[in-house]
Amino acid sequence: MADAPGTKMKRRLIKRRSSLFARGEPMVWMTGAALVVSIAMILGLLGIVLVRGGTTFWPQKLKVINLVDGRALMGELTRTEEYKPEAFVFDALPEADRAAAKKMVEDNRGRSTRYLWRTGNNSPERRTQGFTEVSDFQVKSETFPEWAVTIERSEWGRFYGEPIAFLTGEERTAEDPATAWELFEQNHDKALDMWDQASEIEKEAIGDLDAALEKERLRARSVELEHGTNSPEHVKALEARAAFESAQNPERTKLRAQVDELRAEAGKYALLMKTSYGSEEPVRLVDIIRAYPANRLDFFDKVGIYISRWWEYLTANPREANTEGGVWPAILGTIVLTMIMTILVVPFGVLGALYLREYAKQGALVSLVRIAVNNLAGVPSIVFGVFGLGFFCYTIGAGIDEIFFAEQLPNPTFGKGAILWASLTLALLTLPVVIVATEEALAAVPNSMREGSYACGASKWQTIRRIVLPRAMPGVMTGMILAIARGAGEVAPIMLVGAAKMAPDLPVDGEFPFVHPTRGFMHLGFHIYDVGFQSPNAKAAEPLVFTTTLLLIGIVIVLNVVAIWVRARLRRAYIEGG
Repeated sequence: MADAPGTKMKRRLIKRRSSLFARGEPMVWMTGAALVVSIAMILGLLGIVLVRGGTTFWPQKLKVINLVDGRALMGELTRTEEYKPEAFVFDALPEADRAAAKKMVEDNRGRSTRYLWRTGNNSPERRTQGFTEVSDFQVKSETFPEWAVTIERSEWGRFYGEPIAFLTGEERTAEDPATAWELFEQNHDKALDMWDQASEIEKEAIGDLDAALEKERLRARSVELEHGTNSPEHVKALEARAAFESAQNPERTKLRAQVDELRAEAGKYALLMKTSYGSEEPVRLVDIIRAYPANRLDFFDKVGIYISRWWEYLTANPREANTEGGVWPAILGTIVLTMIMTILVVPFGVLGALYLREYAKQGALVSLVRIAVNNLAGVPSIVFGVFGLGFFCYTIGAGIDEIFFAEQLPNPTFGKGAILWASLTLALLTLPVVIVATEEALAAVPNSMREGSYACGASKWQTIRRIVLPRAMPGVMTGMILAIARGAGEVAPIMLVGAAKMAPDLPVDGEFPFVHPTRGFMHLGFHIYDVGFQSPNAKAAEPLVFTTTLLLIGIVIVLNVVAIWVRARLRRAYIEGG
């Protein structure tokens, strides 16, 4: 049937008047583009962290660069960048080489390539940053010495040189690199074993004697507080302590002699190294964590060193102001802190949400509480840290010390930063997240299920426990996942209430009671801040910032994956199956 006169014109007018956005197509493209940008940003960040963090431990070749000013540098290339050199840079060059350097820069459109070399070789007598910047016009020649060796030391960072002899005390043997290296490989483990035996005696046997003596001191202090200074009871306690210490002295002297003997025997072995600047320096075998001839490695040798470095990083303690070694205490501290925080926050968050949703009479007061909870989620995290320090450490902890641990004062037991107070502080920080998520999960349970339970004669608590909570558990787990994700990465609060640059005693170990809530702890987030911004050698620590970031992201992902798996099982059990 033909259109009536004027119908086509009306359709055209309607099309012209309708907004382009009303049809929806532009919004589809805009939202899709926003999603793509967001995903690209996330993947870009993860990609940078993955590449920079994953390649930190790959061994590199050692190069000797001979400079036009006569210096020779041996080291590893860590960074390359282009820059525009100023005129005064050329003034530092020998006069005979200035013209050639200027021409090189002019031919490259006024720009030069600058290299950052890790040259190491710090010592008590020679303290430098261990890095040297060199421009391409300063380089005269480059070589790759066959026997260039990278040495990772327990102190003073890396050492680069060529082995020229092996030292046993004052005796010098193996006057060629190959034989010296062979003797090093034969004796390195033996020297480390003797050194470790001495350290174990010092830590275990002598440590037990120190702990027993400390108990006697505390016992005498307790008697002093109870009966007064110089009272007969106090004098008697002091005499008992002195007698106990005298009885210990023969055993302590014997153990100390064993330690000195083992360390003297282990310390006599050394590898004599020749540096790129011509000096000969001995490196004790007990100071060497790892050593390898960098320019003689094949692919499988490099893979072995790469895995060895990762294993050390994951299982060893940090050293050299956290710029070397491992992060095992920080890994354990992060996991334990997050688990304790989760155990503390979930029950209180669920109970609070249950009261607000199921028991409280809805009205202005409940609405005000909800507003307060939502506002609490927006409070800066450092405020929670200040509150935790003042309330938990200086009020609750100090009160516990005065009542139960007076003999240990002024050294606090609970009145200081500790993993317990840090966990409580993070629990307060993440409490609003759990309350809001749990309330939403409780609200999603149909009222018909509650009414059916009441109709069967169940009480309110029986209905909540058997009907409402099981079906709300996936939502509760969602709140827990969000709390883990936020709490595991927080740094500002825990800086004030327990996180330490170095914590020699772990919060969890094999000694009774196994979990020690009064101890300080290390945390990966705080470790990243400390290494990246508080390190005395920021250039050496820069690669570890990316590696530790990668590790922290991995731990958070693992914790979240476990929680998501539990949530999926609960959903199948109580919702899909119900």
